Amino acid sequence: MPIDPLSELSHQLLKIDAELAYEALLPKIPGSPQAKSILDRTPPPALIATRLSDLENANLLRSALYLWHDYLPEAHEIYQEINTPTCSFWHAIMHRREGDFVNSKHWYARCAEHPVLEIIAAQANPILNPLPFDKSVLKLTVGGWNPDEFVDLVAEIEKTPDDPRRKIAVALQKLEWRILFDHTARNAVMNLE
Repeated sequence: MPIDPLSELSHQLLKIDAELAYEALLPKIPGSPQAKSILDRTPPPALIATRLSDLENANLLRSALYLWHDYLPEAHEIYQEINTPTCSFWHAIMHRREGDFVNSKHWYARCAEHPVLEIIAAQANPILNPLPFDKSVLKLTVGGWNPDEFVDLVAEIEKTPDDPRRKIAVALQKLEWRILFDHTARNAVMNLE
């Protein structure tokens, strides 16, 4: 298996408007129309560079790319068809980003034992450690990554547009997306789930 399971097309989709992609905690408008146009006509196997082992995970990669470019309804349509812990995780992220915090927590509960939670916690600490003491931020990684606390933090930040924690929340949101995206890509070619 190649080190990078993603096709060149996947890499191109990630580069489109990369400086703007996934910057909003709760996107008000969709992102790149160019990315959506490509995703709309791309079959999931085209996102993988090697032999596909799991079509559901390839479809989740497609949904993740819709999320990356703030096309939440398109991503949500895919989640209606798949019932795996990884899909539940993506589903939870999508609902958090649309501001449906209760529904987000419901879907996070369905993937409470997901293996990426430990990885997110470990990689979130370097982002959080340099910050001044703030209980709302420290609760995110006590005992591992706590997605419910992250949902609460995002909800709190969205009430105050100039909240100084916004930049950290966006960094954590991107970290969560990247780790879950990598996991999903590996599962698409190795069928581990």
